[in-house]
Amino acid sequence: MSSFRRATAALALLCLLVVTVPTAAQKKRPAAKTSAKKGYKLVLGITIDQFRGDYLERFADLYGKGGFRRLTTEGAFYASAHYRHACTYTAPGHGVILTGSAPALNGIIGNGWYDRETGKNVESITDDRYQAVPTGRPAAPTRLLVTTVGDELKSATGGRAKVIGVSLKDRSAILPAGKSADAAYWFDGKTGAMQTSTYYMKELPAWATAFNAMKPADKWFGKKWEKSLPEAAYARCDVDDAPYEGKFAGGGHAFPHTVGVGTAPDAVFYNDFTKTPWSNDMLVDFAEAALVNEQLGADDVPDILSVSFSANDILGHYFGPYSHEVLEMTVKTDRSIARLLDIVDKRVGLENTLVFLTADHGAAPIPEYSQTHKLGGRRVSPDAVKEAVFKALVAKFGEGEWFAGMSGDSIYLNLNTIKAKNLDRHDVECVAGEAALTVPGVANYFTRSQLLNGPLPQTELARRVQLAFHPLRSGDVYLVPEPYSFFTEGSLPTTHGTPYEYDTHVPVLVMGRGLKPGRYLVEASPSDIAPTLSALLGISPPSGNIGRVLTEAVE
Repeated sequence: MSSFRRATAALALLCLLVVTVPTAAQKKRPAAKTSAKKGYKLVLGITIDQFRGDYLERFADLYGKGGFRRLTTEGAFYASAHYRHACTYTAPGHGVILTGSAPALNGIIGNGWYDRETGKNVESITDDRYQAVPTGRPAAPTRLLVTTVGDELKSATGGRAKVIGVSLKDRSAILPAGKSADAAYWFDGKTGAMQTSTYYMKELPAWATAFNAMKPADKWFGKKWEKSLPEAAYARCDVDDAPYEGKFAGGGHAFPHTVGVGTAPDAVFYNDFTKTPWSNDMLVDFAEAALVNEQLGADDVPDILSVSFSANDILGHYFGPYSHEVLEMTVKTDRSIARLLDIVDKRVGLENTLVFLTADHGAAPIPEYSQTHKLGGRRVSPDAVKEAVFKALVAKFGEGEWFAGMSGDSIYLNLNTIKAKNLDRHDVECVAGEAALTVPGVANYFTRSQLLNGPLPQTELARRVQLAFHPLRSGDVYLVPEPYSFFTEGSLPTTHGTPYEYDTHVPVLVMGRGLKPGRYLVEASPSDIAPTLSALLGISPPSGNIGRVLTEAVE
């Protein structure tokens, strides 16, 4: 670390530690009846957005001792864990981790979806009843239909446990923390400040206001993000300066990347900042401030701190899993996590802490990369799907307003048109699905009627699609792209969201007293984290849990 960064970090820590006058929410809680020697003081949840299951071992020789290596040697590492649902997006993944459920139960079927009741597209965490604090976009966990570990812990401790979620993304901070969380904080991409919403509080606590006052992102304005490893280390990633990669506003496709253009920080800078490891470092600073000022883990009542690193996903969409940038980001994330673990060890003691690490989804290679390696792959336009389906429905059933909406991989048919023409809904679904198959890159479809009533093929693909389907929120036809193909999201070079291994495979790792270290190859899923934590904490598992306790790792 440079002397400038050390000085800045020291000043930041000093300023934050000064802001420790207890507010009503920060006062010491009544002592629990159980002894700290018998229980845990803190659950530290670490989620890395778009962190494929192969990254922990593929880059293992590049990691230091205190981050990923510490977790994989001192914890129980499930190297072959997969999500059980098909809709591998950020919100569904974060909706599973601490609920132990699936989108079919918790209702978080995508980052957003078409809402039939309002006739509008909604997002997983939007709720117009709340406002942003102090500025930004308001958000709340009200669309989550089941409880989290935090909700159950709150109930089990008479509300004394504290639960806080932090992330750059709102959905990533909010969904793991649950409905009864004390707070969730996320990054406002217009102002560079951390924000929350009136769902949790009317104003930021003094320590968070002090953190924002230091403008922690702005110190990176105009800086260059450069490689930190010997050039030979990057040879395992063969995408560098490719024309199909994305760019930072201040430069081209390759390192070094200038972060920030113009004369002052603005929304363009903050967007680029969230693509750098520096934003993960800032999040660790904020997590430390929350840990200290909210006195998390300070008594015998266990608390939860959920930290979700979003920069890996924001960068990964632009450069893909085989790029120098993603390798560099992964190595820097290892260092950020090492620092986070050291902070918790110093403040609470890792011997008093349950730690888990996972990801919300993986990622597909950029299609041009896949095509170069003869793997196939393409971007599928939702507009092309809609056009093919519309033509087929008109040809079969006549003119009409056939579409209600389309979000992600789901087609929502206009039920009024179907009713007015006195048609069988399943017949219309099948015509729409068959038409979608004529679009290059679409491999399969499942109808609403099929998912509700059967019959379904006895395949892993069908099971994953069924667990992605919620009767009140999902569409009428669920589409599955070909391997290495995906439905486009704007102009992003690559994305995720499919039921295939590269999107479903993520690490699952749990560490703490009562857990046996080791590398496990048995079947596991992020949905198993919640029941395992619940069993170790001695509380009821969340209401929608379908996961299992990782008994082979429990002493």
